[in-house]
Amino acid sequence: MEIQLSHIGKRYNREWIFRHVDYCFKSKEKNAIVGANGSGKSTLLQIIAGALLHSEGEMTFTHSTNNEIIKPETVYQHIAYAAPYLELLEEMTAKEMFDFHSRFKTMTTDLTSVLNTVGLQNAQNKQIRYFSSGMKQRLKLGLAFFSDASILLLDEPTTNLDQSGIADYLQLISSQTQNRTVIICSNDKTEYSFCNHLLQIDQYKTASVVS
Repeated sequence: MEIQLSHIGKRYNREWIFRHVDYCFKSKEKNAIVGANGSGKSTLLQIIAGALLHSEGEMTFTHSTNNEIIKPETVYQHIAYAAPYLELLEEMTAKEMFDFHSRFKTMTTDLTSVLNTVGLQNAQNKQIRYFSSGMKQRLKLGLAFFSDASILLLDEPTTNLDQSGIADYLQLISSQTQNRTVIICSNDKTEYSFCNHLLQIDQYKTASVVS
């Protein structure tokens, strides 16, 4: 899936966060959005995910096999997304969360394989409210990486992970992203050192204010 951003801008009230973002995320390439804290990295990722509306510009999603432009209302079907600020349903167990997630996303493997891969094999029937922050992040990554989606969006993916969790994340990148368009927001090179392309969001910062 190719993602073309044309003159994308976002403002809150009268202040522009960024403007005139012209960038193409090529199909099956690994990309990183980098920049200082507060520069708008996560905001741009949420716009790409459809969780936020942009204030100006256009986005186009194009299927890599037939050059078909994806209708905006169906783009979500092609996206898997993991971020520290996305909440899990804490009343559910890991199994129930997997089953719930599977109603919206086709999974590429079964629950046991997902939990084994992210180190949660003993937490299948444990309520998420009793998970540590690292366990929650492992589950989010497992649900995202094993969703059958051609676009994988990751915001600060190793947040709350220990060294074992970081190693598992890098292994997932190696084994689960060959045919996907990957976009990672981060200031930590460990999270994106393998990326082919960097989008420096700082270059689209502006001091302009809407009159």
